[in-house]
Amino acid sequence: MRRVVLLGGGHVHLHVLQDLARMRLPGAEVLLVTPFDRQVYSGMVPGVVAGHYPAHACAIPLPPLARAAGAHLLQVAATVLDAAGRRVQLADGQWLPYDVLSLDTGATLSRDVLPGARDHALFLRPIEHFVRLIDRLFELAAQRALDVVVVGGGAAGFETALALAHRLRAVGDGASRVALVTGGGPALGGYPQRVQRLGAQALQRGRVTVLPAACAEIAPGHVRLDSGARVACDAPLLALGAKATPWLAGSGLELDESGFVVTGPTLQSRSHPEVFAAGDVACRPDAPHPRSGVHAVRAGPALAQNLRLFVGGAALRPYQPPPRTLNLLSCGDRRAIMAWGEYAAEGAWCWWWKDRIDRAFVRRHGGPVSPGGGS
Repeated sequence: MRRVVLLGGGHVHLHVLQDLARMRLPGAEVLLVTPFDRQVYSGMVPGVVAGHYPAHACAIPLPPLARAAGAHLLQVAATVLDAAGRRVQLADGQWLPYDVLSLDTGATLSRDVLPGARDHALFLRPIEHFVRLIDRLFELAAQRALDVVVVGGGAAGFETALALAHRLRAVGDGASRVALVTGGGPALGGYPQRVQRLGAQALQRGRVTVLPAACAEIAPGHVRLDSGARVACDAPLLALGAKATPWLAGSGLELDESGFVVTGPTLQSRSHPEVFAAGDVACRPDAPHPRSGVHAVRAGPALAQNLRLFVGGAALRPYQPPPRTLNLLSCGDRRAIMAWGEYAAEGAWCWWWKDRIDRAFVRRHGGPVSPGGGS
């Protein structure tokens, strides 16, 4: 009996579990190891912040998926990976040996990414913690107007800043203010110019102050920019680019310069073929976007198939990500920006499209989202 360990309850492993529910893996013991008993779907988190969805409606419960797949669920975090010894150490101290390991743990955000962040900031990741804490911010805003600063000019920071601005206008006297610290360039700097222009218009419409600078420090009552300027801040929220899970550094796996697992076309580690990785934890140098997590959902069928083939001793099949993908960025209100390669558009119809796709994803994996638009 070969032991297959699915480490992490991310988007890709949701598909693997559903594949196993349709047809079990002969001759294999499957374990799902994750610190949470649900996955809060990241695509709907801006809608949770904006007030369009309750957090529980965007959560996919993992125990039913594990049971249906015949997998044993261990609700515990991993702390050490020993690839040479083919074992994982868990937070409770036990070592878990494996024959095949699949990583879909996502990425993290270091608490020490900025001076003062650990003591004063609210972090977007882990998402499970964030959605449990964000209501406290709105409770404070109901008592007095707040200055909220979102640090991070990528898609996560853009969507979060607009979602906060939208929600805070309906809280207390509506006088709370939101600023977005982009890191030095424009918001959505990694996107085509057309998307950046639409994003700038959305931020202006949403009354978000854009500060094209880097954050140097977070302190009580303010954030300090790299220019030395201080910006009043009651609630700093970090939505910076995610980092690799720290315990990968000593794992023995081949990693890229940022610490992510390097994989090949079959989604296997280039150094350890019995280890698979997909989603935010992985880097695939031959892909159009080596470090993009947007391919995670599409990689699910390929990972499920290759795990099955590997356990069965058959030849694996390469997975080729599409050269471009559909991106839908929410704008706080029920509007969104759609990006497809160089083409982009913005409007209420984009939000309707995004809402429909997101709800369908959660329903497909056993979540409770009901049909219809967000409330």
